Amino acid sequence: MEADGPLRDGHGRRISDLRVSVTDRCNFRCQYCMPADGLPWLEREQILGFEEIERLVGLLVRMGVEDVRLTGGEPLVRRQLPRLVAMLAGIEGLRDLSLTTNGYLLERQAGALVEAGIGRVNVSIDSLQRDRFFRITRRDALPQVLRGLDAIAAHPRVRPVKVNAVAMRDFTEDEVEGFCDLARSTAFQVRFIEFMPLDADRAWTPDSVLAGEELRRAIEAIHPLEELPREPSATARVFRFADGRGEIGFVNPVSEPFCADCNRLRLTAEGTLRTCLFSLHETDLRGPLRDGAGDEELEAIVREAVWRKELKHRVNEPGFRRPPRTMSAIGG
Repeated sequence: MEADGPLRDGHGRRISDLRVSVTDRCNFRCQYCMPADGLPWLEREQILGFEEIERLVGLLVRMGVEDVRLTGGEPLVRRQLPRLVAMLAGIEGLRDLSLTTNGYLLERQAGALVEAGIGRVNVSIDSLQRDRFFRITRRDALPQVLRGLDAIAAHPRVRPVKVNAVAMRDFTEDEVEGFCDLARSTAFQVRFIEFMPLDADRAWTPDSVLAGEELRRAIEAIHPLEELPREPSATARVFRFADGRGEIGFVNPVSEPFCADCNRLRLTAEGTLRTCLFSLHETDLRGPLRDGAGDEELEAIVREAVWRKELKHRVNEPGFRRPPRTMSAIGG
């Protein structure tokens, strides 16, 4: 294990991407993520404060992290989030600061987020039909989410704006044409993300996964596609429509794992470091931080955890064990 230099795991992968969950709370109850009645929320004192997040992100940036994405739960329910964005945007060496949101509160916060320094935004929308959107999210909120999507797209500094849809068998098949029309009529890149075994109801089965390749074939039956070069450590295979009208992507962690060049870490809302979305173990950073640990001590803790980063997630392999946390408690 290297004591200094760029942050690398024991498999030689350089770590440069950090997902930061700013809250475990959410204003939706998506069926693939959370029970209808929600989950027990963390107490306020359990969650990292803005200054604590800033310190840990700054430390990780000095260790080689270049890209930071803010997630939740739903990050926009965290009070004064633009203030945190501004604090993080001021960290020297941070190349990219982005946000993943369900879009419900985006219309009224878009301007403040952009002014604070957000450069890219992903909005999660699983259906473009109001009744089906309600069926998945248990919230009648599609018009407000679409207004939020338009509000953030009105800021030219925020590019690209991506629309993420979780692909679920016996549901998403009927959404394909609508999402293709969205991608072809706007500048939004639509991405289908395979349903992963991180739902609180534990309803996931391999048969519930609508594979990206199957979706791609369905789209190509209507609109020919041309694959674009894949960037190193990218999670998505991105295609453009052959006639040049828009892009569509497929994130296939179940059917086509991209673990070999994974460069990601996750910091949960209460300050634990996760080296894989499906990690069974976490490393506490909040405890040492609040106990007065210096940067050298915190760096040593991070490097040891990263050195043990999993080679792959092993979904669909014999003996796979689901993590005890759900997606909303991990951060996307």
